[in-house]
Formats: sequence, structure tokens, C-alpha cells
Amino acid sequence: MSANLSTSAMEKVKFLYKFIRTPRTIGSVTPSSRYLTHKMIDAVPWSSIHCVAELGCGTGVMTKAIHRKMMPDTTVLLFEKDSHLRKQLALQFPESNTYADAKHLCSAVREAGFEHVDCVISGLPFANFPQPVRDALMDQVRRALRPGGYFIAFQYSLQMKKQFASLFHIESIRFEMRNVPPAFVYVCRKR
Repeated sequence: MSANLSTSAMEKVKFLYKFIRTPRTIGSVTPSSRYLTHKMIDAVPWSSIHCVAELGCGTGVMTKAIHRKMMPDTTVLLFEKDSHLRKQLALQFPESNTYADAKHLCSAVREAGFEHVDCVISGLPFANFPQPVRDALMDQVRRALRPGGYFIAFQYSLQMKKQFASLFHIESIRFEMRNVPPAFVYVCRKR
């Protein structure tokens, strides 16, 4: 048990350090809580997911939950811009493909041997990005998803609701108070 606590504490320290260095790309002072993680992961119909992409993996809190829930034949594509965190993810999840930039999601999906992904799970702080970066990322997500595919993202405000609604059908927006900071979980489907 104490090893888990020390690993969790180390993840929090590492996340805080990354936030201080690059607040516009990390977006939070602490990794996602287990409550937020469950709210995100439980929205996915795992039995029908053959390929999933996670954008903005950070220290891998959501990634661990994905690996616990996914089917044995599911392919996971991980995207993390921070090179140190990306190396850690590659070591921790060697069976997954790890990439540096979600702006290349479509080419990564093809490289992995798929035409589309069934689900995109995002922890990217879209509200922190300039509009052209948001647009490029959202275009990649929309193009990479199969029709009816899931886009599940958490955000710390409702600022992205209009843009998400213009691209996807928003099935629900769930609020998770037990996270620092509290977050909104968007569960969307590609039309």
C-alpha cells in the first residue's frame, strides 16, 4: 500500500512541476482524480472498441484505467507532447503505440493499421490553446473517428461546448466535483 501512495505522490509532484513549467499545455496542477477517471472510462462501451486514442496522457492515470477496461484485442494509441512523460508512458505501456503530437492523429491511426478509431479520450486543455490549434486538433479528432464513434473529453469549463456541439452530437455533459479542479465530462458521438 505504501508503494502505491509514494507512486501517487510522485505523480502529483511530477505533474505540478510540469504544470509550473508549461501551464498552457498541462492545464492542471494535479493528475485526474479516480472519480473523474471513472466518469470518463465508464462512458465507453468497451466491448465494441477495437482502437482507442488517448490525447494528453500526462502521467498515465487515465491510461491505466483504459488498460484495465479495454478488451484484450484493443489497440491503444497514446499522445503526449511532453517528451519526459511520453518516455515514461512508453516504458509503462510498451504494448501501446506512443506519439508526440495529437495534430497527427489521422496518420498515427493509419500507421497502426486502422482506417478509424472507435473512441478518442481526451485530457487536452483545449481552452488553453489558441483557436487555430483547437481547430486543427478537433479536425483530426473528427476525421479519425468512425461514424458513431465516441469522443470523450474533460474540461474545466463549458467554454468548448459550442465547438464540440458543432462537430459532434453531445450525448451528455457530466460534472465531477471530486477533482482538482472540478471538471465537466463531455460524452460525444460522431454524427
